[in-house]
Amino acid sequence: MATDDCVTRPLDFVEYPPAEMLHKAQDFSELMWRRRTVRDFSDRPVDVEIIHHAIKTACSAPSGANKQPWHFVVISNAEIKRAIREAAEEEERAFYGGRASESWLDDLKKFGTDANKPFLETAPYLIAVFLQRNSFDEEGNKHKNYYMPESVGIASGMLLAALHNAGLATLTHTPSPMGFLSEILQRPSNEKPYLLVVAGYPEDGAQVPAIDRKPFDEVCTRFE
Repeated sequence: MATDDCVTRPLDFVEYPPAEMLHKAQDFSELMWRRRTVRDFSDRPVDVEIIHHAIKTACSAPSGANKQPWHFVVISNAEIKRAIREAAEEEERAFYGGRASESWLDDLKKFGTDANKPFLETAPYLIAVFLQRNSFDEEGNKHKNYYMPESVGIASGMLLAALHNAGLATLTHTPSPMGFLSEILQRPSNEKPYLLVVAGYPEDGAQVPAIDRKPFDEVCTRFE
């Protein structure tokens, strides 16, 4: 039951027949299983409205107390992409040159990755996802945000699904640390870089590592 402080409105919910529900679930599962992390991107242009609609999808994600503690920065400017690549590769050289453990580097061998990240310049769009530690109202008063990593993580997953659904290839990039993104993109101090998403068309003949997913019974437990 709504309280005096809670304003409600009718739920906009579409119910489907069970057979259609199963069909839609199967179709979406098959669509998402074709999603792969791509490292060979084409420089073919992409309509920015596709990117905008994918971000709008991400912004529909649930969040702690509806604080929506995220901000998305869309980058297509060549100079800014180059600056991001140079800064990211500096961090990656430190990672591959000693910061990462031997076991971590050994786990990465199957992917053929190294400190060189040309896709940060080649792909038409980079989407920097920022986590907002707190928020400010119109009067400049500071307010606490809740469950920020969980909320931004859900939104980021929805962003990847939306981009894939639209027909774009993606890559998630998380050099550590990522403070250079705040500096290059001139973000406020209450925001923390969370994820860098690369989006565009795959290069003709793009290859991906021949890896498998865990069996369903290994990742899902059912109680009936």
